[in-house]
Amino acid sequence: MTAPAGCGFFDNDPEPIPEPDPLQPVLDEARALAAAYDRLAAAQPDLSARITPLAEDHRAHAAELERLVGASPAASTAPSAGTAPAGTLAEMRTAEQAAARTANASARTAPADRAMLIGSIAACRATHVEALR
Repeated sequence: MTAPAGCGFFDNDPEPIPEPDPLQPVLDEARALAAAYDRLAAAQPDLSARITPLAEDHRAHAAELERLVGASPAASTAPSAGTAPAGTLAEMRTAEQAAARTANASARTAPADRAMLIGSIAACRATHVEALR
């Protein structure tokens, strides 16, 4: 005798792959910006005092976003010889502008329990744009 169809006992269908968290792009940008500031500070130590606080903001954002989305913390973002070029303040300003747009868009569509955090991150990124003038 065979099992009735649809009972699920012998169902070998794999579990569906979960959708990525919609905040993942905001988290990815926070990590990338922190690393880019670290590279710039290593390449131009005279800028370190000016840009290190900006990198720290992004690390704090990444830590909170990791907690929120259940992501594991990223590997160290300390600069290394094999990383991409450090960039310039103008390039960092452009990157901050793009990241602020990402956070703004995410805040508009995020559930209420996430919108405040993402809105704060968007505001911080906009402040960084001004700090880099």
